[in-house]
Amino acid sequence: MNDYRKPADEELAKRLTPLQLQVTQNEGTEPPFRNEYWDEKRPGIYVDVVSGEPLFSSLDKYDSGTGWPSFSRPLVDENVVTKEDRKLWMTRVEVRSKHADSHLGHVFDDGPAPTGQRFCMNSASLRFVPVERLEAEGYGEFLRLFAKGGGGAASADSGRRETAYLAGGCFWGVEELLRELPGVVATEVGYTGGATANPGYPQVHSGATGHAEAVKVVFDPARLSYEDLLLFFFRMHDPTTLNRQGNDVGTSYRSAVFYLSEAQRAAAERIKARVDASKAWKRSVVTEIAQAGEWYPAEDDHQDYLEKNPGGYTCHFVRDLAF
Repeated sequence: MNDYRKPADEELAKRLTPLQLQVTQNEGTEPPFRNEYWDEKRPGIYVDVVSGEPLFSSLDKYDSGTGWPSFSRPLVDENVVTKEDRKLWMTRVEVRSKHADSHLGHVFDDGPAPTGQRFCMNSASLRFVPVERLEAEGYGEFLRLFAKGGGGAASADSGRRETAYLAGGCFWGVEELLRELPGVVATEVGYTGGATANPGYPQVHSGATGHAEAVKVVFDPARLSYEDLLLFFFRMHDPTTLNRQGNDVGTSYRSAVFYLSEAQRAAAERIKARVDASKAWKRSVVTEIAQAGEWYPAEDDHQDYLEKNPGGYTCHFVRDLAF
């Protein structure tokens, strides 16, 4: 059995960087987007930088849009403890490691299904162990999670598929955030909601076609419900600005949910009303809910745009909102 212990202060001062010391020992917070693991996509596990105790897995990691590494659940529940945090004039739930008592970050109830939680961690509190190093570094027990055809509950694919059409401004940024959501199987950007057949980007951008820039989301409903997908959608764009998102103005940039079934329509109406009633957004929600029409895929250069052009334009990010 591994003995995960916190070294003496003198040893910590030698082993850790000033930032790692500040975060783990003094409840510091590193800057978003300028930290080691926020965009780490390799398979593996994340352990406490102080003690080495296993904390999180890449199988449960997702892009929350906050700029910090985010997970939907711990890898080993007993290695993660929580406590009330009343600093910064608000009440939050702090996350700490069990054995080293390191400050890791905070947990919020706005994460993806099936847990609904977002463990927002500091990279400075973590050390990443890639899957090919698990055995050598004493974490071989977790190899089974990454075996072909294996995986934990978060990675198991039920084989079921459902499709959603969502519009929330420039489809580059919308697709980039939705693709990272656990349970999303595939995404495609395109045009829908208008009357013109086979439109091109210049036509849609002019507003003459009635189409919106949208994202086709194919997801596994056993891992991500339609309702949870919509709740995330209402956090990653501003649903209160009519025909506008950020600097992009026009009907093609409108907020819309195009439903494909009566069940989707009812869910969209219910979630929209819930979001509006929460007053998390200060203005009224203006998201259009309409029956889906013909879907027209966008041109190839628009597909996976931000993957092909890292650092490209986007006005989308995930807000810390509770509905």
